[in-house]
Amino acid sequence: MLKADARDPAALPRLLLTLLALAVLWPGLQLSELNPGVLLQAENRQQIASFTSAFWPPAHSAEFLALLYESTLQTLAVATAGMALALLLAVPTSLLASRALSLRAASRGGRAGPWSRLLRLPVRGLLIFLRSVPEIVWALLFVRAVGLGPTAGVLAIAITYSGMLGKVYAEIFESVDQRPAHALLQAGSGRLMAFFYGILPSASAEVVSYTVYRWECAVRASVVMGFVGAGGLGQQIDLSMRMFAGGEVASMLLAFLGLVLLADLLSRFLRGRLA
Repeated sequence: MLKADARDPAALPRLLLTLLALAVLWPGLQLSELNPGVLLQAENRQQIASFTSAFWPPAHSAEFLALLYESTLQTLAVATAGMALALLLAVPTSLLASRALSLRAASRGGRAGPWSRLLRLPVRGLLIFLRSVPEIVWALLFVRAVGLGPTAGVLAIAITYSGMLGKVYAEIFESVDQRPAHALLQAGSGRLMAFFYGILPSASAEVVSYTVYRWECAVRASVVMGFVGAGGLGQQIDLSMRMFAGGEVASMLLAFLGLVLLADLLSRFLRGRLA
């Protein structure tokens, strides 16, 4: 009997890819000046221990809890209102940017014509522009325009997340089975009806999951934008850190953890109902 060759045929490609990854990663580590060893220095360990010890116990006075409750609701309101405005722009632009409802693609077996692709370029360019500028930059601009407060955060989330949602929605609509929608289009159905009955039933679970995930990201973003004056938990965390009130910061971080847990539970629930 011939002895079986026990060598892994993919061993050399894996080794080469590993060496290539290390070669690419090393200059990045040098440029980022990453040095984890500084955390182990005695002075830095003492500073970290002193800083974190101030976080216990979390603040729990009635006056502070009332302020925490109001700030948490404001953070939720900023994230939710920003997402609602983002959806108003993301949904129509995603339909325009997707080839899923192209009449020419339906008649040619899924291949869109050159004119159809050309007409989608401005919409895709708009989505690229909207998501290319970070929401913190938009927040800084809107704080200058409308003043301090949650309005700046709502507008910043709406602009940035409309670009993100529009891009991903278009890709989701194109990734599902196109045959039901194409059959409806060829039978004379309108594009909206083809979308609601041919695309959305297959894409709804993924669309809802990604939307809830983005809402969770919007909650985190609204906290970050609070540091530039956009209200909510972030602004209160900034004020408490300036006053070295570690207990208040700990309580607000726990409230933020609860918001993220709520978003995760909501995503699981909706995915279970739509499965």
